[in-house]
Amino acid sequence: MARSLEALFPAAYEAAARRRPIDLVHLAKQTLGDWALECEVLRMFDEVARAYFKRLEASTNSDELLMNLHALRGAASGVGAWGIVDMCKLAEHEVRDGEINPERIDDIAMTVEETRAFITDLLEQEAT
Repeated sequence: MARSLEALFPAAYEAAARRRPIDLVHLAKQTLGDWALECEVLRMFDEVARAYFKRLEASTNSDELLMNLHALRGAASGVGAWGIVDMCKLAEHEVRDGEINPERIDDIAMTVEETRAFITDLLEQEAT
C-alpha cells in the first residue's frame, strides 16, 4: 500500500502550510474541496478577522483580552490561518501569566493584515 508524501513527511508539509497565511489544503479539507465554498468561507473569515481584531484592540481588561484572543484564534484555526493561531496562543499564554504586551497585539495586527491581504489577492485571482 502506497503512503502519501504527507504521511511520509508530515513535518515538511506542516512547515510548508505555515509559510502561507492560509493553509489552503486545510481549507479544502474543511470545505470538502468545494472551491466556491472555500471562497465564501474566506470572505466571511476576512470580515470576522477584522471585527474580532477590532474587539481585541478595544479590550479593557485581561478577561476581555483573553475572550477576544480566543475568538480570533478559533476563527483562524477553522480556515487554517496558523500564523494568527500561533500569535493568539502566545498572547493568551502571556496574558494568563500576567503580562499584557502591546507589541504582541501589534504582531497580531500585522499577521491579521497579512492574512487579509492574502485573502483579497486570492479572491481577486478567482474573479479574473
